[in-house]
Amino acid sequence: MNRDEKIKIADLKPILLEKTSIQPFDSHYFYQDIWAFKKIMQSNTANHVDIGSKLDFVGFLTAITKITYIDIRPMYANLENYEGKQGSILNIPYKDNSLTSISCLHVAEHIGLGRYGDPIDPAGTIKACKELMRVLKKEGNLYFSLPVGKYKICFNAHRVHSPEQIIDYFRGLKLKELSGVDDKGNFVQNIDIETLKNAEYACGLFHFVKQ
Repeated sequence: MNRDEKIKIADLKPILLEKTSIQPFDSHYFYQDIWAFKKIMQSNTANHVDIGSKLDFVGFLTAITKITYIDIRPMYANLENYEGKQGSILNIPYKDNSLTSISCLHVAEHIGLGRYGDPIDPAGTIKACKELMRVLKKEGNLYFSLPVGKYKICFNAHRVHSPEQIIDYFRGLKLKELSGVDDKGNFVQNIDIETLKNAEYACGLFHFVKQ
């Protein structure tokens, strides 16, 4: 062939699985990030704290408000409206009743399973929920998600909780909205809780407000 491209063996990087008829995506993360982003934008909050969610979601939020991102593996980025802090969801570095807007998306299901070097703790998820409640201010908003359906532990990746468990863990907060992504990957606003409780691996999207 004319204009052959010379290739070095050391530069070969075969990509073999991307010849697809449609663009694949992770429905849990795709829809939850859009759901939470819209809610945070509509709230007009001047400051928002995220605990351990996806980094691109956190980065996009800096376009609409000031963001503090907390994680046991902090990200320090040179980005306007952004601050990174090291911290644990089991010991959030804020006083009681101090935060007006918090997001924690697809995080709490991992706590206490050792996946990220944390100690094994069967009560990891509920402890994370209690700590989020502790720092949330009166009338503050919490945007929370994790896998929901028939309860099970997929060690050491994650847990699947029933939606009733999560509502109970946040007892004392008002559930303002329950939406979700069903087992087929469909986003449903104000989803029927029965759809989520009977699922295998759905995503529950919970908007709580502190009374």
